[in-house]
Amino acid sequence: MSLLRRLLQVVYVLILVIIVGVIGYMFLEDWSFIDALYMTIITISTVGYGEVHGLSTGGRLFSIFLIVGGVGVMFYTVTAIVQYLAEGYLSGVFGRNRMKGKLSKLSGHIILCGYGRVGQEVAHAFKREGAGFIVIEQGPEAFAKAAYDGYLCLQGDATKDDVLDQAGINRAKALVAAVGGDADNIYITLSARGMNPRLLIVARATDAETESKLKRAGADRIIFPLHVGGRRMAVSATRPLVVDFIDTTMQIHDRELVLEDVKIDADSPLAGATIDEGQRHLRGAAILAVREGAGSILTNPSPETRLEPGDELVVIGTREQLRLLEGSSPEKTGPKSG
Repeated sequence: MSLLRRLLQVVYVLILVIIVGVIGYMFLEDWSFIDALYMTIITISTVGYGEVHGLSTGGRLFSIFLIVGGVGVMFYTVTAIVQYLAEGYLSGVFGRNRMKGKLSKLSGHIILCGYGRVGQEVAHAFKREGAGFIVIEQGPEAFAKAAYDGYLCLQGDATKDDVLDQAGINRAKALVAAVGGDADNIYITLSARGMNPRLLIVARATDAETESKLKRAGADRIIFPLHVGGRRMAVSATRPLVVDFIDTTMQIHDRELVLEDVKIDADSPLAGATIDEGQRHLRGAAILAVREGAGSILTNPSPETRLEPGDELVVIGTREQLRLLEGSSPEKTGPKSG
């Protein structure tokens, strides 16, 4: 039983004792309501004041009953109230201190704004991938759900700069704006972009007209959950093997194959190599696509295509093959544990 529920029950019992005391004195001694209430309160609180009026034998016996039953309830009520206030205050202080300590250590993490149905799926995917992230949620119920699920979370309005600052936006590598309203996602994107120009921002949208506004606000990726769900259902019906392959490489927790994107830095073993040389270095992993600098994605690149620092690759292979790239680029997203 929670402390608050126990406290409420004790208060109900105390009120019941007071009601019984008032009725008893009014019935046995024929006192007024005020006299009966006053006598009841000074009796169960043991303040030591004298009797309001002289008591009959029945009134004295009733007072004995009221002292035995009421004084214990009164003291227990006071104790419960003090305990509730003390535990609530201390847990709040310690909770805030723990949160501040964890937030101060975050770096290269992802900020997830919103823990609705979409946000929950995003968080579960982050957990499977072993990605470090924090959830920002304003609603009490959704915030409690995020905390219950075991995620690092911050209660507040993600459209506010101070809340984003508490979430370590200047040290974050990405932000996902997944709150319910398009207007809020636009505002979050605008604030986040202004606070961290290097941040990768992925924003949720429900209306196609919102896409251009999100782009102007600074979103790098715009996702329409309904469109994505519809396309997946269509592909599942027309090309089920393709969906099974994607599930194998992207969604299975203990998968053998890993599909990752890798950014080539100057010290990468792939810098200056051709696709063919890079694949030999990766010992069988396949380079599926290349983005040269800030250009468009080149799918099925030629084996003679030369890789340069700043290029990004989409690679598929086993964890052992992709582990050859570990340490070559601090910005690469994989391979991830999970």
